[in-house]
Amino acid sequence: MNASERQAMLIELLTQHLLGQATQGELLLKLRKQVLRYNQTQFSELVGISRRALSDLENDKGSPSTALIAKVFKPFGLRPGLVPIHRQIGEKVVRTDASQTLNEGLPLK
Repeated sequence: MNASERQAMLIELLTQHLLGQATQGELLLKLRKQVLRYNQTQFSELVGISRRALSDLENDKGSPSTALIAKVFKPFGLRPGLVPIHRQIGEKVVRTDASQTLNEGLPLK
């Protein structure tokens, strides 16, 4: 997978997450498998957590700390943030971002 394909996948997955179509765990699982192509053991060693903790995150179990979330999403260039609870707000954020990017003539990064 080249850089532009990884970027397109990341944008698609983040959009799904903002729209409430994918949980944080589902997002992490897809990124780990499809972008890095790592198994749980490889990825947990990369980020310095236990395989069990990674499994719990990917299955949306427990209440992980912000520090743990930051650690596992850092390899993808992501950090913890606020996600709208209501789908309508997520849709507006996604539409507004895409519209502004098109209007400014800037490529999606």
